[in-house]
Amino acid sequence: MSNRLEQAIGYKFSDPFLLLTALTHRSHSSPHNERLEFLGDSVLNGVIARQLFDRFPELPEGDLSRLRANLVRQDSLHQLALSLDLGCFLRLGDGELKSGGAQRPSILADALEALFGAVWLDAGFDAASAVIVRQYTALLAAIVPGQTIKDAKTQLQEHLQGRRLPLPKYSLIATEGEAHAQQFRIACTIEALQIRSEGSGSSRRGAEQMAAERALERLQQP
Repeated sequence: MSNRLEQAIGYKFSDPFLLLTALTHRSHSSPHNERLEFLGDSVLNGVIARQLFDRFPELPEGDLSRLRANLVRQDSLHQLALSLDLGCFLRLGDGELKSGGAQRPSILADALEALFGAVWLDAGFDAASAVIVRQYTALLAAIVPGQTIKDAKTQLQEHLQGRRLPLPKYSLIATEGEAHAQQFRIACTIEALQIRSEGSGSSRRGAEQMAAERALERLQQP
């Protein structure tokens, strides 16, 4: 199975143990992937910052920062992890397996960052950069230079205001996990359009942003 993942990311590990560690959640065994996640987060931010810096020479620092934050946030990583079918390769403890951990956004996002960190340790920054850029090709290509950069909640609010509709309501559905690693589930409800979406994240704000983004996707469907 690891060969299939290596083919998907376009990289073959010299040290298979690094790949195994990147795919190991703390609920399964130790060593697990949290230290690699720390490395991966750093290299990901650096690579995306360089890509944006090179692609958009006219954008000011504030816009570049907002673009980077959008690209490296949990929901973006989660979507990329789903496209790799990363959940199928994770090593999870029985409790996480039974509770759907293989599809949990936070676990998938963290594992993808750990994977980037593992490539960095295995072959250096250039190899990790190549893997990251390959995964982010479509997201980077979709950026429109000069377009106002607004978060999903702001976009949704302005969309509804433009149609003279009431603003969405956000409500907490559940709080899951231990105190040091809580996950929040938030519902976004647009009663006038009978739309309800859900989002999850390690903070209420992040969960609200994901719920708003999914509501926007619903609004854009024909």
